[in-house]
Order: sequence, then structure tokens, then C-alpha cells
Amino acid sequence: MQIVETTNEGLKRAYTVTIPAATIVARIEGEVKKIAPQVRMPGFRPGKVPANLVRKMHGPAIHQDALNTAIREAMDQLVTEQKLRPAMNPDVALGDGYEEGKDAELSVSLEVLPQIESPSTEGFKLEKLVVPVSDEAVDESLGTIAKGQQRYETKDGEAADGDQLIIDFTGKLDGVEFEGGKAEKAPLVIGADRFIPGFEEQLKGAKAGDERTITVTFPEDYPAENLKGKETTFDIVVHEVKAPVDTVVDEEFAKTLGFEDLGALKSLIRGQLEQETAGLTRTAMKRSLLDQLAAGHDFAVPPSMVEAEFAQIWEQLTQEAANEEDPAAALKEIEDEKDDYRKIAERRVRLGLLLSEIGQANGVEVSQQEMSMLVSRAAQQYRPEDRQRFMEYVQQDPMMAAQLRAPLYEDKVIDFLIEKSDVTEREVTKDELQAAIEADADEGDAPKKAAAKKAPAKKAKKADDADAAPAEAAAADEVVAEDKPKKAPAKKKAAAAEGDDAEAKPAAKKTPAKKKAAATEE
Repeated sequence: MQIVETTNEGLKRAYTVTIPAATIVARIEGEVKKIAPQVRMPGFRPGKVPANLVRKMHGPAIHQDALNTAIREAMDQLVTEQKLRPAMNPDVALGDGYEEGKDAELSVSLEVLPQIESPSTEGFKLEKLVVPVSDEAVDESLGTIAKGQQRYETKDGEAADGDQLIIDFTGKLDGVEFEGGKAEKAPLVIGADRFIPGFEEQLKGAKAGDERTITVTFPEDYPAENLKGKETTFDIVVHEVKAPVDTVVDEEFAKTLGFEDLGALKSLIRGQLEQETAGLTRTAMKRSLLDQLAAGHDFAVPPSMVEAEFAQIWEQLTQEAANEEDPAAALKEIEDEKDDYRKIAERRVRLGLLLSEIGQANGVEVSQQEMSMLVSRAAQQYRPEDRQRFMEYVQQDPMMAAQLRAPLYEDKVIDFLIEKSDVTEREVTKDELQAAIEADADEGDAPKKAAAKKAPAKKAKKADDADAAPAEAAAADEVVAEDKPKKAPAKKKAAAAEGDDAEAKPAAKKTPAKKKAAATEE
């Protein structure tokens, strides 16, 4: 094989690679020998079909397979002999006029990764903003939990705001019952705004044993086509009227939630609050670390990698712009700052390469066990019958495996650098911590937005909160999409109420979902 370098400018390389015809012929002979035992032809015993007939039957396909194999081997040899580190897959073109029996001349162009001097892991100074969890914050969370566990006790007299009614209701459209408009012993809290407009208000003053017929109009955007904007009636039977009872946060309350005592409940809440702010604390440290890392290195990065990263950012921005109140204005806004977003893409690629270099130089790895957990977790996004196929696909596709591995690898490199940094702690409030993160975003390389309600720039930044392209997948040109949880079928929610509340759960267990389909409003 002959290799001639035709371009060597910056990170761009180009070569003319000539594969001798004899090499391709040898590959063809190998393919023929491989498939001959499997060929069946009338008049010949299995596996005894002459090679010349095999070539006649499958010649074009065999030649194409042999040529593809020869090209792949040539590319491997090119990379090895020239000691190349491709940034992306090379562009390979077969010369015009090639035909079987002739040498194959290839034009190969690619971009290589820059040679990066081993980045220093010393000298980083970080401030760890710590949010102490106060007793008041724990008590506030306890109060929220207690409110969610609201109890009611039967009372005499008329129903008022905040009272709970236990009712039967039957909905009718033009005097005829409609599907999903009926429920028995359903809980309703007046003033909770769980039912369609006008439903709850008309039950104020009701008493146990009352029977009423109310008239309501379904909203124009109601999901059931037959009820949109329609005036309907509901026959109501009131079984009980209950008044809210203050929930006392004490030992007994903790035990009703499954805890040994109130101290155990508070301990859990404190841990959850600490965990919430720990993520923000790490985000602030990570951004500061990467800002310092970026400030200390300025080298050329492969344009193709920058373009791939920019395309990913731009796709997210345009999707978010489409969801703004004024999509055209939002799109124009990001168009005006397109160059700034391209600079962000370049910074992210450069940081990704730096992190990859640091990780490799310091033995940072993602273990096989960690990788198995990543693949298993990603597989949960798919239907049960597709999960095994997904896992097999990841095993066979190095690019997909790299995409899954990249975020964890980057986090491990970041943790390694944080451990080697000079870290000082400072206590702040949660609001101060959030403000520090937002200030860092505004003062960084993300374009500032003129209107606060239109924030696609910050959202793009948060897509990768470090502004770094995934370190181990820096050369990848594909992105794994994250599946969102599927919404529960609308049929399972009742149509007179906007959503499920704590009081409704017992009734929902007793009443078939189909009967309550029109009792709640989406």
C-alpha cells in the first residue's frame, strides 16, 4: 500500500492512499473460500460448488465486501503508520474510474486532535459555598409534609371553604349520562380548585343528606372532545361534610409515616435538604474550576468537532425558541448571537479535550461495573422487550458506549481535580448560592439575554452545566437522546377535578378508573 501526504496544515491532514489490485484480489479469494461451503447449487454436493461458479453467482457482492474490507484495513494502517489521532471519522473517497482488477486510489481527508502538553493539576483555588441546614428549614419542610397529610373530621352544619365533602355525582349532557361522569363516595375539598370551574362553588352551604343538581360548563381546552365548552349538569348526593383538623407534628405523626420517632423523620428531612444544596455547591465549584482550566489553555481545536458541538447547542436553542410566547422574536434573538454560541461550542470542545488528557494522564477510568450500571440504567428508558437489544447494541457500538460513559468519566476527572485543589469553605444561604451560580453564568461566555422571560441561552448552558463537551466522547458526532417518562393515560384521571389529591386516593381505589374518567379536569 502506498501513502502520499497531500495536506498538512494545522490540524488538517489529507492523503492519497493506493491499494494494490493484488490486495483486493486476495481479499476476494478469501471471501470466496469463506462462503463456498455455504453455497448450494443443483448438480453439486453441498460445499462442492467450484470457486469460479461461486464468483459468477455472487461476484459483485463479493467484490464490494472485499473492497470495503481492504479500505478499512488501509485506514487502520494509515492511522498507525502516520501516528494520527483522528478527531472525527475520516472522509474517504474512491477515485473515479476504479474498476475490478485495478488499483484502488483513495482520497482521505481528516482532522487530528491537537497535541496538548500535559495540563497541570495543581494551583486551582476553589471556594466551596456551603448552605447549612437550619432547624427552621427542617421545621418548614415538616410543616409542608403535615399539610400534605391533612385530616378531616365529620362536622354538623353547612360546608364552607376548606371543608371536605364526600359525594356521589352523576354528570349529564343534554339530560343523558356521559361516560366517565359518574363516581361514588368521591372526596371534594371546597376551594381546592381540583374540579372544573363552578363545581366546588355550588356546593358551599351543602349539608349531609342534601341532594342537588348543579350546572357547569366544561373548559374549551378540555381533552374530551364531546365535553369541550359544553354545558352539563351534575346530580349530587352529599354523604358527609368534614372540617379540616390541624395536624400535630409529634412522635405519633412520625410513626404514621413509618418512622421510629420524630427525630428519625427530622434526620431524613435534614439529609434531603443537604443533598439538594450539595448539587448546587458542586455546580458552582465545577464552573469555577473549568473557568480556571480554560483560562490557562488556548490551543486550536478541530473545526469539525466545534461544528458538531455547535449543532447540538443550536438544535436545543431552536427547540426552546419554538416554545416561547413569541417564537419568531426568540429565534431572531439567538440568531443575533450565533457567533457567541459558536464560541461556547469551541470552549466546550477545548475543555473536553483538556479533561480527557488529564484523565488519561492520571489513570482516571470508568470501571466495567460502573459501565454495566450505566448501560442498565439507560436500558430502562426502553420497553422491556427492547432492553436486551439495546444492551447488545451498546456492546457492539463503541461510539454509543463512549456517549454513555462520557458524563461519568467527566465527573470523575472533575472530582480528581477538586481533590487536588486548594479549597476554602464559606457559609451562604441557598439564595446566595443560587445567585452565585447565575452570576457565573452571566459573567461567563454565554450571551446575556435582553429579556428575562426569554432565556434559551442559559438553558443551553445548563444542558451541560460545565460548558465542557463530554471528555471521553469529545470526538463523537452523535448524541444519545434522553427519553422522557411517558404520561399516564388521561382516562385514569377523573374529569370534574384538575388532578389527584391526597383525599381522593382512597376513593380512587374503590371506584373503577373508567367511572371517574370525567370527574377530573386535566
